[in-house]
Amino acid sequence: MTSPSAPVSPDPVPDTALTDFLLAHRLAAPGEAARWTPLAGGVSSDLWRVDLPGRSLCVKRALARLRVAADWQAPVSRNAYEWAWMRFASRHRPDSVPELLAHDAEAGLFAMAFLPPERYPVWKAQLFGGQVEAATAAAVGELLGTLHAASAGDAALAEEFATDGNFHALRIEPYLLATAAAHPGLSGILQGLAHRTATTHLALVHGDVSPKNILVGPAGPVLLDAECAWYGDPAFDLAFCVNHLLLKSLVVPGNRADLLDSARVLTERYVRCVDWEPRQALEARVAALLPALSLARVDGKSPAEYLTDDRHRLFVRTVAAALLRAPAPTVADVLDAWAAALDGPT
Repeated sequence: MTSPSAPVSPDPVPDTALTDFLLAHRLAAPGEAARWTPLAGGVSSDLWRVDLPGRSLCVKRALARLRVAADWQAPVSRNAYEWAWMRFASRHRPDSVPELLAHDAEAGLFAMAFLPPERYPVWKAQLFGGQVEAATAAAVGELLGTLHAASAGDAALAEEFATDGNFHALRIEPYLLATAAAHPGLSGILQGLAHRTATTHLALVHGDVSPKNILVGPAGPVLLDAECAWYGDPAFDLAFCVNHLLLKSLVVPGNRADLLDSARVLTERYVRCVDWEPRQALEARVAALLPALSLARVDGKSPAEYLTDDRHRLFVRTVAAALLRAPAPTVADVLDAWAAALDGPT
């Protein structure tokens, strides 16, 4: 939802609570000059780069009402779950998240290291810039699968991340149920997917594995924005990420083949890590969710900002509806159907 690498114009200190947070956690000294710069790109939180003498860091604070056209509200307690998810990830893959510095659960704030964009480019920017590398997609799939495998069957994590209410507010309702309301002919299918997803509890889910929340670091991918963290259905994470590659293949025709290849490679590398359930069962859930999430990025509460062409939106509606009515058994089958439709008459 927010990448700590896209600065806009600098502002004065947003409010004293933020300065007090830095002082209380000894991230800044009294009287030390601090330059606050808001970072752009997110709808769910305020994020600042804070430049102090000889060092920089990021401070993040959750918003109660998200910055979208629809009325979309979510509990700010998600900030604490994001912090907890990042702590989990740092234990298993230390390079997969920024260094964590301090957290104030009551204020809904945390601080982490600032990762300079020249060394940690945003994957979304690379994809739209024509830099589509299968190795990056493979690394993302491997990282995601590794983290899911590390959390699967962990009763303590399941209790810690029993965030069904948050996940409903942030993902189930705005993506699946809002889309069901917009498509009465598909509402039963979409409501069924929503129910199955919400009631499947197998591993720790990030909830927002999107190229805009992935930095391509020198030691591998870095995941950001785990506000939707939930012990639930890992199929959601894989479907959510692959969906972004599908949609980008629609609007970046010059890299269409590479984007679809990236989606295949990411899925293949992820599936190799699946040891907590039959791989076919997980893939079937991913394949069923993919068209639902594609349709949600057109007609849900969080439409993709780059799907502005009516022909692209009609394409998504047409292909997604067909795949929802006749679900494909594997992700490869979804990708084949998508590619065939792209190659068909326009």
